[in-house]
Amino acid sequence: MYQALLVPMIFAPYADDLARRASALAPRRVLEVACGTGVATRALDAVLDRDATIVATDLNPAMLAQARSAGTTRAITWREADAQALPFDDGAFDLVVCQFGVMFFPDRPTAFAEARRVLAPGGTLLFNTWDRIEANDFADVVTRALMDWCPEDPPYFMARTPHGYHDAEAIGRDLAAGKFKDGSRIDVVEAHSVAASAAMAAAAYCEGTPLRAEIEARRPGRLAEATRIAASALLARFGDGPIDGRLRALVCEARR
Repeated sequence: MYQALLVPMIFAPYADDLARRASALAPRRVLEVACGTGVATRALDAVLDRDATIVATDLNPAMLAQARSAGTTRAITWREADAQALPFDDGAFDLVVCQFGVMFFPDRPTAFAEARRVLAPGGTLLFNTWDRIEANDFADVVTRALMDWCPEDPPYFMARTPHGYHDAEAIGRDLAAGKFKDGSRIDVVEAHSVAASAAMAAAAYCEGTPLRAEIEARRPGRLAEATRIAASALLARFGDGPIDGRLRALVCEARR
C-alpha cells in the first residue's frame, strides 16, 4: 500500500527534485540512506551519469526487498544499514542522499556525523524533510479528522514525526553538531499531491503509514472506521473524483 498509493501521491515529485539536484553535482559514488521502497533510488538511476555507482540502504529489510523487486537500469548495491552507524569506510562517497528519512532518526546529529564521515572532502549531504503539517493538505485534513474522532488520545503520528522536523534553525544546529560547514542551503519546495479519490488518499495515510499502528492501538478493530472518517473529511474539503492538495517540503544541501 505504501508503494502503490503513497509513493506516487506524495514522494515521487520530491524524488525527482532530489535526483535533479544530485545530477547537477555530478557525483561518481552515491550513498542513499533510508531508501524505503526505492523511489529516490530509481530517480537517481534515471539521471546520474552511467558510470556513477549507487549504494542504497535502509534499516527495514521489507522495504529493501520491495525496492529491489522494482528493478533499475544499472546495478544497485542494496544493503541493510542504520543511518546512525553506517558500515562504510571514511570518505567512501561523493554524495549522501536521504529522501524523507531524517525525521525518523532518533539521533540526528549522530546520523549527520556518520554521513559526513563517509563523505569525501568536498562531498555533499542532500536530503529533504516535510514542512509543517498545515502546509501539506491531505496529511493535515486526515490528522484533524482523526483528532475529532479520538479526542481523548488523538493519533498524532503525522504531525509529530513526518511533519515534526521543519525548523530550519534546528536543522542547522543538528548539521553543525554533525560537523558540517556553516552555510548549508535550505530551499522550500512546493508540489502537488494528487489522488484518484478521497477514499484512496485516506487509505494511503490511515493504512499505509505508521499512523495505522496508532489508530489500532487507540481503538482496536476500528481501522476501517477511521479510514472512512478521514475519507469523509477529504471529500468534504476537496470534493468527489480525483483530488489535488498542496505539498511543501524543505530540501537541504550541506557540504563537508
